[in-house]
Amino acid sequence: MASDTFTGDRAATNEFLREMTAGMSHQERLDQTRWLAHMMDDKFSIPGTNFRFGWDAIIGLFPGVGDAVTSAISLLIVHHAYQAGAGPLTLARMVGNVGVDLIFGAVPLVGDVFDAAWKGNRKNMRLLERHLAKQAEKQRR
Repeated sequence: MASDTFTGDRAATNEFLREMTAGMSHQERLDQTRWLAHMMDDKFSIPGTNFRFGWDAIIGLFPGVGDAVTSAISLLIVHHAYQAGAGPLTLARMVGNVGVDLIFGAVPLVGDVFDAAWKGNRKNMRLLERHLAKQAEKQRR
């Protein structure tokens, strides 16, 4: 019974994502991905330093729930890449970046420092940028 509920919740989430991102252009996907990466990885800075961190490190301070929430947000970038036609290898790398962030970020305190330094959302944004640049190059030929 619990698995039916989980499957139903996952289906509802997938449908919500499809409806929310339906009809977006590649540029709109890239703009949203850049915004998300900035908010999650680089929004704030420590005065007098070049060190930047985002909501990922802050929300991750809440044990268990925080890392699950930030991973769900990070998966939106992966969803955009999937919708933009990214290949399986690119998608696997992106999911791997989210997984590394989730696993290492879950370690109390040390994981929060890791979250601030890893910047998996920015890594995934760059993977999407590269994919879209290659796609644009193929279309120009």
